[in-house]
Amino acid sequence: MNYSLQEKAAIVTGGSGGIGSAIARAFAEAGAKVACVDLDVKKVAGKEFLAISCDVSSESDTKKAVEQVIKAFGGLHVLVNGAAMKDPSATVVDLDLAAWNRVFAVNVAGAYLMSRWAIPHIARAGGGSIIHIASQLGTVGTPGRVAYCSTKGALITMAKAMAADHAAQKIRVNTLSPGAVETERMLRFGSMEKAREILGPKHLLSRLAQPEEIAAAALFLASDASSFMTGADLRVDGGYNAV
Repeated sequence: MNYSLQEKAAIVTGGSGGIGSAIARAFAEAGAKVACVDLDVKKVAGKEFLAISCDVSSESDTKKAVEQVIKAFGGLHVLVNGAAMKDPSATVVDLDLAAWNRVFAVNVAGAYLMSRWAIPHIARAGGGSIIHIASQLGTVGTPGRVAYCSTKGALITMAKAMAADHAAQKIRVNTLSPGAVETERMLRFGSMEKAREILGPKHLLSRLAQPEEIAAAALFLASDASSFMTGADLRVDGGYNAV
């Protein structure tokens, strides 16, 4: 199986986060030139990465970010849409419209905007891979996460439509749906230990994932190892959705 990304250029949005930074490292180790796109580029770890400050909900910011990557790398082959905001815990009754719209602006419109600008360049390079980072909560619900669940479900269906639209350009589009991962997001439970205690038993493997485990799956989707895979949702959820 060919997991090499030699002579490939990749963008990872949310590149300073736990999952995003792990994906960026995995891609770089596989030989890719990697741009990490994030609001806070100070957190981007590694001088080997091109760090680009960008609000993915901004049409102008995303366009400039892709243009900067093309100028630096000369082309583009892989896009990972991993940027996601810390959504408020609320029901539809408690969540105001501005908060709802902001979650969708980052999680869904961000993927749309980055894809909009990236696709012509990926097509020009002869094809490639787009990966939306969804979630196991894109196919099942959980209390108090209505906005988050809605956006992740939208990404799964969005990838299917994009896969149909761009297959002729040799652009594969898939989603990657992690279960709970040991990142800063888990601190919403108070501590990582508390997150393990609460969420671990919800997975058949009785634990949370490590960011590197999600990165390995992203590398699979980005590389030729998944060359016959498009319009699919790859769950790396420790069996969360199995029962």
